[in-house]
Amino acid sequence: MDKNELYQKMYDAVLAGDKEKSVELAKESIKMGLDPRQTIENGYTPGIDKVGDLWEEGEYFLPELVMAAESTKAAIEVLKPELARKKETTPNIGTVIMGTVEGDIHDIGKTLVSSLLSAAGFKVIDLGADVPTDKFIEEAKKHKADIIGMSALLTTTMVNQKKVIEKLKEEGIRDRFRIMVGGAPVSRKWGNDIGADDAPMSAMEAVKSAKGLMKEKV
Repeated sequence: MDKNELYQKMYDAVLAGDKEKSVELAKESIKMGLDPRQTIENGYTPGIDKVGDLWEEGEYFLPELVMAAESTKAAIEVLKPELARKKETTPNIGTVIMGTVEGDIHDIGKTLVSSLLSAAGFKVIDLGADVPTDKFIEEAKKHKADIIGMSALLTTTMVNQKKVIEKLKEEGIRDRFRIMVGGAPVSRKWGNDIGADDAPMSAMEAVKSAKGLMKEKV
């Protein structure tokens, strides 16, 4: 099997959400002596990009998204030691702090977005659920984050998204970060009203938004 055939199989495995196959192919690429960065860029990244297109077209749904993201992440984990050995790192588009705001324990949507961002090449620090306002800010400063992503699944907790932004303004560091807000009750109007940079309406839209926000930062 030549490398182009291998890349195609990787692409197909991601589309199928076949985690075991993705891992197997990543191991095969190491045996073949292929450059791990090229393996990611030519095999797995095109697959996750296509999954995003299929999601937007209504061909794929939540289960397919989750499986595709997890299969990509699993393959990249296999390739990480090779990247380290070659003193390379996985392509890192930017660093994102993700979490569900204080008082809210719902995190399925947030976890999906984190997985998709990671598969797309972002470094994601997932703080989990019920994250205090100060924690978002502390972690964003600590990791020199590019983007802060906040999820809220309740109308009673979404106000905490606003509190984080207000606190950033109080500290005079709002302009250091791009901010995305999301969750069932969150609308684009809400995002605009509280001063967020975007309020994506879906997980795949969040990935596109994050990529766009990174371009704005440059």
